[in-house]
Amino acid sequence: MPFLEVDRELTRLSYYDATAPRGPAHAPLQGEVQADVAIVGGGLAGLSAAIELRQRGLGVVLLEAQHIGFGASGRNGGQAIHGLACDPPTIEAELGLDEARRVWAMTLQAIDLIRQRCSRFGIDAEWHDGFLGVAVNERKARALREGVDHLARHYGYEQQWIEAPELPRWIDSPRYVAAAYDARSGHLHPLKYTQGLARAAAGLGAALHEGSAVTGLQQRGDEVLLTTAQGRVRARQVLLAGNVYLQEFAPQLAPQLGPRVMPVGTYIVCSEVLGAERAAALVPCGAAVCDNNFVLDYFRPTADHRMLYGGRASYTTKTPADLAAGMQRQMAGTFPQLRDVKVEYAWGGFVDISMSRAPDFGRLGRSVYYLQGFSGHGLALTGLAGQVVAEAMAGDAGRFDVFARLKHRRFPGGRLLRMPALALGMAYYRLRDLL
Repeated sequence: MPFLEVDRELTRLSYYDATAPRGPAHAPLQGEVQADVAIVGGGLAGLSAAIELRQRGLGVVLLEAQHIGFGASGRNGGQAIHGLACDPPTIEAELGLDEARRVWAMTLQAIDLIRQRCSRFGIDAEWHDGFLGVAVNERKARALREGVDHLARHYGYEQQWIEAPELPRWIDSPRYVAAAYDARSGHLHPLKYTQGLARAAAGLGAALHEGSAVTGLQQRGDEVLLTTAQGRVRARQVLLAGNVYLQEFAPQLAPQLGPRVMPVGTYIVCSEVLGAERAAALVPCGAAVCDNNFVLDYFRPTADHRMLYGGRASYTTKTPADLAAGMQRQMAGTFPQLRDVKVEYAWGGFVDISMSRAPDFGRLGRSVYYLQGFSGHGLALTGLAGQVVAEAMAGDAGRFDVFARLKHRRFPGGRLLRMPALALGMAYYRLRDLL
């Protein structure tokens, strides 16, 4: 089944769609319009940039191929966590410790930005403080502790270390042997947040157009022309914020970007309502939880007292067979007390991972910017990315260029062989996790 058909099928039983009904639709682009900036992609990165650009007085037209929040922005695990998908030493090796500290500080600002926007724009995104990193065995516990100590020693960032005897106060699961708690990170309802940002952007005067896939991009002197099925946008600058969907909907726009990211499927289920007392007993601290396996599990309690549980991964774009039942077994492996609990929702989607798991931000020529490669760690970082790219477009590229200096390699194997090669590599890491 083609990628886009698989992806649309994965949206059918989404808890987020069921609990965040869509507001009024934004009409497709019709005719020709002009703007200071045209944005391709109506997810968190594009909407964040639209807000920031409008606050700087720039005219914005945003084009979304499907509907606002269609991709990872509206389907993810809802965890807003410090840092990047790669470990700090990866950034230190590329940029040096001082610049790595600057990147780290920006990832914390990204979390604060969520709180600020929810407050300023009246977005009820069900925010809850707290993130619990957990380890499934002693080797993983040592690695988790090393990361905690590294952040404390080199970045001045303290987290609470939790040994096995103390774990029941934080999480009621026999699976874990140690944990680290971060009070600054947290979790939310990502689709409600995305929809709130769309309302904010439109309220500030950004023109949002759904059902407007971009089919052509032409540089004409100081102007860029974007073409859709029914319209055109003439803009001084363009932001490509389609992430993994850009290469699927419009690979001809920027073919050099596609080989730098890979679509990886990730899957989530949500239980029936458990009741406040039972849900709170599973994770007494109320935090988002994620293990530090290479192929990881992530989960959190919801505001209506369910367990939302994510994990598994597909490196071939093929949806795992019997998704709901398989994920229910995975959830019961962590929480045996949920063995007989019904799964009411099961969905998934694709994230764009880079080879290094570091974000890939940059420019194509003078006028076209891009944001991609969030690698499954983008809920908070996409907001910061939209902010720094807006700064760059308005003339201050200082923070954007820190990220743009990160080097990125293409996935090996070309379009036909890179997915099988990645699947083989991930099988190796999954075996390491099991052993």
